[in-house]
Amino acid sequence: MGHMKIVAIEPKNTRTHVFSAFKLPRLAMPLLGTILRNRGHEVIVFLEELGPVREEVVREADVVMISTITSTAPRAYQMAERYRKMGKKVIMGGVHVSFLPQEAIEYSDFVLRGEGDETIVDLIEAIEEGGPYDHIPGLTWRRNGEIVHNPQAKKVVNLDTLPIPDFDLIPGVNPAKMRIYPMMTSRGCPHACIFCSVAPMFGRRYRFRSKELVLEEITRLKKGQHLFFYDDNFTAHIPRTKELLEGMIRQGFKGDWSAQVRIDIYKDKELLELMRKSNCFLVYVGIESINPETLKTYKKGLTYQQIVEGVEVLHKYGIRIHGMFIIGADTDTPETIQATLDFAREARLDSAQFLILTPIPGSVLYENWQKEGRVFSTKWDLYDGHHVLFHPKNISITKLQEDGFRLHREFYSLGQALRFLLRGDIYGAYLRVLGHRYVKRWIKENRDYFLELQGIEQRLAVSTSG
Repeated sequence: MGHMKIVAIEPKNTRTHVFSAFKLPRLAMPLLGTILRNRGHEVIVFLEELGPVREEVVREADVVMISTITSTAPRAYQMAERYRKMGKKVIMGGVHVSFLPQEAIEYSDFVLRGEGDETIVDLIEAIEEGGPYDHIPGLTWRRNGEIVHNPQAKKVVNLDTLPIPDFDLIPGVNPAKMRIYPMMTSRGCPHACIFCSVAPMFGRRYRFRSKELVLEEITRLKKGQHLFFYDDNFTAHIPRTKELLEGMIRQGFKGDWSAQVRIDIYKDKELLELMRKSNCFLVYVGIESINPETLKTYKKGLTYQQIVEGVEVLHKYGIRIHGMFIIGADTDTPETIQATLDFAREARLDSAQFLILTPIPGSVLYENWQKEGRVFSTKWDLYDGHHVLFHPKNISITKLQEDGFRLHREFYSLGQALRFLLRGDIYGAYLRVLGHRYVKRWIKENRDYFLELQGIEQRLAVSTSG
């Protein structure tokens, strides 16, 4: 077993979005990097969110791995093309290319679809030996110029075989000084929301790392670090979440933590008590909509009443809530979109984002709308939840885009900041001031896109009236 020089890169989205302020290191590359390093390879990881890719390091490498989500795909492809011209073997992976391998293989030598934790090791060994490649599950590659898609792996990765990601692999990043420490304790999601690519990517079978391993990793955290659980649904299996939190309390966990949860956890007082005791600072909640019709279309399985009650109860336990909404469903009208904003304010959500419905490759929505010809742009860098890319049913394209701006502008207004300040909620006020700054910048950045949408609208009006 020889050893290869490998560079792993997670590109960033160069556009401003409302949460540009919070730099969350993504986990895939540090994790794969650690797996390969433990196999004796020399690995350096660059997360562009945290710092630039150093070209001189790439020049020394044998293999470059690039991970991408939809909104970072154009940047990832650009990099891939450049490094291939430098004579590097380029492997691409991540959600976006898993569903569009045909597209990604144009820019790279190999595309790893789905979970790459086990297959990456085999692929690197095969590259070292110059092939063969037909035995590697989930691999898209070229055999004599012909594109081959190897069948997907039959089994899912056992998360307990994965090492703790070593953030020391990132030059200039000191794990002890990372303000936010990201950790994954599970993969998959038992739900099947139509706009989401998690279940198609990782399966609806929800699986998790053993409690012992997670708690061991948590003991490594330094004072003052905030723990962010990267799980798509941290409370999908409540008994297990409780055991984990009990363990954290027993261990005397000193920091605080945040995670994505479903709002219906508010019914479980024992869970909330444990969340409070273990210093849960904030939960990210996909509320999506307060329009009952829209909640049905999204297949979210929640009711308006549950949402209102849930926010109230979580606040009673001192847990802050970041509400995530999605506007632009076929059941949405200008009125229901306005109601979403009113709700977010009245419920006193600590922070919120109002994302425009986006047909992410891999989601049911993407499949359906592509067939119906409703998607008018596949400029992937616009797929960040802040741009209208499809023809809505009961609202014009420009009005929906305008609302995407307006809801953020009004939620993060300085008047709202003042209100929070007067209530003695410094954090809420701070977030509004911060949000206010980003929203202004973001509206400026997107003026041209808005004009483009007006053009599309005018052409539509002409073609339908003619």
